[in-house]
Amino acid sequence: MSRYTKEDIFRIVEEEDVEFIRLQFTDIFGTLKNVAITSSQLEKALNNKCMFDGSSIDCILSFLSKRRAKPL
Repeated sequence: MSRYTKEDIFRIVEEEDVEFIRLQFTDIFGTLKNVAITSSQLEKALNNKCMFDGSSIDCILSFLSKRRAKPL
């Protein structure tokens, strides 16, 4: 599997005129979940600054509902 740099990702998004990016993750049971962001939020997401409300995700207690999406 090839690894892309942040610059590669920004270039691809620009060249392909991408409007939305879907971030995928799993809950504690391994069930796939996802959240969509706009391309204008991509830099924030790649710099570990993208927060989302996790209260609708199974097994996340309400006081733990603020989560950070971190790219791997």
